[in-house]
Amino acid sequence: MKPIMLILKYFGIAVLLFLLYVVIALIHGTLTDFKPDEVTKLELDTSSSEQTISDNTLTFANWNVGYSGLGAESNFFYDSGGFLTSKGKMIRAPRKNVDKNLAGALDFIKNNKADFYLFQEVDRKSKRSYKINAHAKYAAQLGGYASTFSINYKSARVPLPVLEFWRVMGKMDSGLGTYSRFQPTEAMRYQLPGEYPWPDRIFHLDRCFSAHRYPTTWGQELVVINTHNSAYDDGTLKAQQMAYLKDYVEAEYNKNNYVIVGGDWNQCPPGFKYDSFASAESADGYTQVNIADDYLPAGWRWAYDKNIPTNRKLTNTYKKGDTFTTLIDFYLVSPNVEVLEVKGIDQDFQFSDHQPVMMKVKLRE
Repeated sequence: MKPIMLILKYFGIAVLLFLLYVVIALIHGTLTDFKPDEVTKLELDTSSSEQTISDNTLTFANWNVGYSGLGAESNFFYDSGGFLTSKGKMIRAPRKNVDKNLAGALDFIKNNKADFYLFQEVDRKSKRSYKINAHAKYAAQLGGYASTFSINYKSARVPLPVLEFWRVMGKMDSGLGTYSRFQPTEAMRYQLPGEYPWPDRIFHLDRCFSAHRYPTTWGQELVVINTHNSAYDDGTLKAQQMAYLKDYVEAEYNKNNYVIVGGDWNQCPPGFKYDSFASAESADGYTQVNIADDYLPAGWRWAYDKNIPTNRKLTNTYKKGDTFTTLIDFYLVSPNVEVLEVKGIDQDFQFSDHQPVMMKVKLRE
């Protein structure tokens, strides 16, 4: 057989094998796709002895911890359009970086006391974070706190980048970690509406929020919500999710409950310019939508520190002054909650592509 025919033969075999791999990956992903119910009861992983809130002044910490894999040394292939190949960017960080980032989060908990910690992108047994159960480690650091885990990214194998099948992202087990000094009477996971078309949806996050109820000694309930809204969409999914959340928080407030929402909204607060910390030119085409000014009636408040960015671009490793940063992590509080203080914690993005936001509030009796 002529050399050119041999080359064509082996090339054809390679193409057929790759197509077979893709088909198997899609079948496997479809059969193992995580399909949660709209509402799911969350079990307490750890418990608190404090059954009732008696002090109306409370503190909160909100942080997307970036699954311990997105510190200042990291870039991320998917944020650079790396669907087929990694384009030389990180698929997952080295183990030493993950250990460093996890230690940074544990130090943050130790040095920043709060009554409630609302964390997003908390891994338990994901390949990208070397199957470290960060949720259990956070709960252990917060001895005596009640904790729940609300899964929003569950996949037996994420086959990205497609052409680097020998080192794909792999197994995902990640979600929202909520830790409270008080024992909730109820903790529920709410599946947010909207999804990507097949096959994208089987390898993307199943966005949700978790809601925790806490009784007070004066009769009203505090409802604390941890949310993580869609990132990689044209705004359609965000709109559906925000409408669903709006109905929920208004219903709770109309019951005379206190409502506090913290999370990674993947959008800016109403009226906040996404390029407040750097010029739009340095964003390299990146833009961010805002929550609508009339999203909720008068009296509801968006709480954030306008002077500290909470999120950075991941197309390259972090360089202060060069890397584009914005603000997408913040709180929403109901009219019967007074915000006493809100403060961003500037870490130079050493431990995550997000930065924590602390808040102190007073519940009006």
